[in-house]
Amino acid sequence: MSVFCEVPLAAPVAVFKLTQDFNNDPFPNKVNLGVGAYRTDEGKPWVLPVVKKVEKIIVHDDRLNHEYLPILGLAEFRSSSSKIVLGDDSPAIRENRVGGVQCLGGTGALKIGAEFLRRFYNGSNNTKTPVYVSSPTWENHNAVFSSAGFEDVRPYKYWDAERRGLDLSGFLGDLESCPEHSIFVLHACAHNPTGTDPTQEQWKQIAEVMMRRKLFAFFDSAYQGFASGNLEKDAWAVRYFVSKGVEMFCAQSFSKNFGLYNERVGNLTIVARDADNLKRVLSQMEKIVRTTWSNPPSQGARIVAVTLSSPELFSEWKDNVKTMADRVLLMRAQLKAKLQSLGTPGTWDHITDQIGMFSFTGLNPNQVEYMVKEKHVYLMASGRINMCGLTSKNIDYVAESIHEAVTKVQ
Repeated sequence: MSVFCEVPLAAPVAVFKLTQDFNNDPFPNKVNLGVGAYRTDEGKPWVLPVVKKVEKIIVHDDRLNHEYLPILGLAEFRSSSSKIVLGDDSPAIRENRVGGVQCLGGTGALKIGAEFLRRFYNGSNNTKTPVYVSSPTWENHNAVFSSAGFEDVRPYKYWDAERRGLDLSGFLGDLESCPEHSIFVLHACAHNPTGTDPTQEQWKQIAEVMMRRKLFAFFDSAYQGFASGNLEKDAWAVRYFVSKGVEMFCAQSFSKNFGLYNERVGNLTIVARDADNLKRVLSQMEKIVRTTWSNPPSQGARIVAVTLSSPELFSEWKDNVKTMADRVLLMRAQLKAKLQSLGTPGTWDHITDQIGMFSFTGLNPNQVEYMVKEKHVYLMASGRINMCGLTSKNIDYVAESIHEAVTKVQ
């Protein structure tokens, strides 16, 4: 008998199971709107032209080798990553109270931040500190904080299903009523899965309550530049919090905006009260990294660092990112127009009001099931679709399928 015979079989990760089902489907006109990655209008992955260029630069640079990086990662990558989210002129950077930890993607940045907060925030090894994640949120948020040892992961109100927009009063109400020193995981831009972000004025209200109630802001920034096509606009909320003197973490992912999905390129930006606090925080981060992955990989970090450090390459990268963002915006406009021309019941303004890779369609689970089983259009059970899965060739079929699901299925 195996020593592992009592290990229960875990449920598959939903988004990867969806892709597997799609791949196994022989239907010729099937459409995958589940996967969280950019696709061209031909439905193909896109290696950014600037990435191809930088990869060649790296290959021909004889100074480079495969020695270990520092435990906290490639210095140029860490500093340029923090600069891009906080801004070149950030007072926090000038005051030497910003540090970075190179991590394995945005998930790794969330994980290292969560492990640190569990050990050192709100007392020592306080597993009872409430961690609030938006309702709904990216499913990994709950799991990352739970696996880091936090015992009280709670939802905060975010999505107003009836109005198909932000439930600001509910959000502010939860900020007012939660225990002091609670941790709030905030989506910097392009909220996943709803695509609905607070306005700048709403962010100011959120920041005011969080500061007054002594709540900790942990931003997750996975789509900077990808959401609106503008790096500064997509980082506005993070920069506003920093401008108010808030100590905070920001998990950054370069999977989407560099197309480096399998290189696992992430950074945890730490904004501390002063340089002394930062030094102590980073010293403990180093201990956590040492027992987690010990040392980070270099390839993806080098690609990002070289790109962000060269004005010419940086400009080219911004153009590449805008190409992706503009295609998403075009697909949003076209899908909304097609649904309206079909006379599909309900309002569809939310498709263009939302931003980023994902749209929260408002389809209910029965309608989603109809889409998958009858129309071979694969999307998450929540009704979330990846706008990049839409192309000029399949958008009519998808719009007609949504129309059919809404009119036939309650």
